[in-house]
Amino acid sequence: MSATTQAKTVGSTGAIGRLVEQLAKLPGIGPKTAERLAHYLVRTSREEALALAEAIRQVKEGLHPCRQCHNLAEDDLCAICADPRRDPSTICVVEEVRDVAALEKAGVYKGLYHVLGGHLSPLDNIGPEQLHVESLLRRVQTGQVREVILAMNPNLEGEGTALYISQLLAPTGVRLTRLARGLPAGSSLEMASKDMLIDALEGRRSI
Repeated sequence: MSATTQAKTVGSTGAIGRLVEQLAKLPGIGPKTAERLAHYLVRTSREEALALAEAIRQVKEGLHPCRQCHNLAEDDLCAICADPRRDPSTICVVEEVRDVAALEKAGVYKGLYHVLGGHLSPLDNIGPEQLHVESLLRRVQTGQVREVILAMNPNLEGEGTALYISQLLAPTGVRLTRLARGLPAGSSLEMASKDMLIDALEGRRSI
């Protein structure tokens, strides 16, 4: 039985039932949790509930990929790319937008990012054409970039993606580095602690 079907069984009918059903579709939210959240929203003030709805609306209508790095942005460039204090000579390549957030929480990296939008996965028919690889190559070919940090997740798909990008960028002469092996194999950047990410960034090694 799917989470949505279970939510229909657990939740009430009508408006609250539809709310439970939608909440149960969120990752990590089971039918029981969805029901608790729905009843919390019913009990909370109208202002708080509508503020949540407005925040969701603004995210869906106001955010789009950054023209340069493909991070989430409200303007043409994301806040990081538009920040003159960031070092444009270093680009940290990550798989997903949430990886940017994880690295930013560490507070030690001062360069720019490039979000691939996933990783290579031949079994899922995800090749270089489905990722933001060509735009990364164009950024490096401008000659302003001195170092590219490959910050893929330490799993099979991440390793394969890092290998492909390193081979693609090798002819440009840019310095290529990888995060240090402080990250457990098979894990993801978003699950790593701040200290682990700091060690991985500061201890990065050349490829």
